[in-house]
Amino acid sequence: MRKVTGRITASVTATLVLAGLPASAYAIGPGGTGKGGSETDSSGAGQIHAETKVQTTVNGRTSTAKTGTLYSADSNWTPPACWYEPAFSPKELKKSVGNLRKYNPFGLGNMVADMYDGYYKDGKPYEDYNLDKQGEGMFWAGVVNPNREDDPEATSCDKAPFWVDKADTPDEPLALSPEILAEYAYDELPVPGTEIEAAPAGKSTVNLPTWIWLNKAKFKKVSVTASLPGTGLSATTTAEPVSLHIDPGTEDADTFPASGNCRINADGSIGEAYAKGKSKDTPPCGVNFLRATDASAAYELKATITWKISWTSTTGEGDDLPDGTYGSTQDVTVQEIQSINR
Repeated sequence: MRKVTGRITASVTATLVLAGLPASAYAIGPGGTGKGGSETDSSGAGQIHAETKVQTTVNGRTSTAKTGTLYSADSNWTPPACWYEPAFSPKELKKSVGNLRKYNPFGLGNMVADMYDGYYKDGKPYEDYNLDKQGEGMFWAGVVNPNREDDPEATSCDKAPFWVDKADTPDEPLALSPEILAEYAYDELPVPGTEIEAAPAGKSTVNLPTWIWLNKAKFKKVSVTASLPGTGLSATTTAEPVSLHIDPGTEDADTFPASGNCRINADGSIGEAYAKGKSKDTPPCGVNFLRATDASAAYELKATITWKISWTSTTGEGDDLPDGTYGSTQDVTVQEIQSINR
């Protein structure tokens, strides 16, 4: 299985110290090894990272050639930029705080470590990092969706790491759940490119339909399963292609069908390949350009596949997610023929 390594990191700041509480903006976590650890970076501040332990498979396989990322057809919805998940045991937490003292510019490492000790060691609200509860639960921490590290919302999981007893569900909307796993899997769906086949190839001709189609081998259902090892918790998100939308890149064109939405055929193909003798026929999927392109420009023909998205989980929960879209653009040159014998 592939292990993703999203992380929350930041430099030590006066704001953190003055707050008097740990903040996952200066994140504590087990690091890439899952055994605790800290790092330094070019900013000159020691850092401790919390990384997601969520793993994904694609159609049951551990790797795939990911050619594109789906965009939600609902502009008001995106997969989560961060969430909370079981990050480390009491021993791992204590070791991570101790590692802060190994990198101590201007005494900041000790200062921050002392702050964490006051919170997790001295009974405010924890005592001795909950070492007496080792094996009875985990500290949960915020982690970043590795596909959305640049999203402003990636810093919103800013609660200090908090204790959750084994088998309990934290009262936190962004706590890892089957739905969040499904939404993360949405981000991991590998969709094929949408470079279309067209006839005539190369240059199209004014008032002569251009046939458009896509190979059936490319467009099949694809599923991604996201799981949290050791918990039995997983969710599977499935994408199924449902239509191709053609945007000719100019208002001086007619599309077939008129909506520009070409259906998916029963065999998974889209449209119909052009064959000799069909030049006077109307293509099931295509475009008729009404004006030639300028000598120095081309029309940007865009082909966008819409995918229907649904999910299931090991808990029995499941639902639909917003449709996803993925498209590509290619240049089309259109030539003028003064007299066309049809």
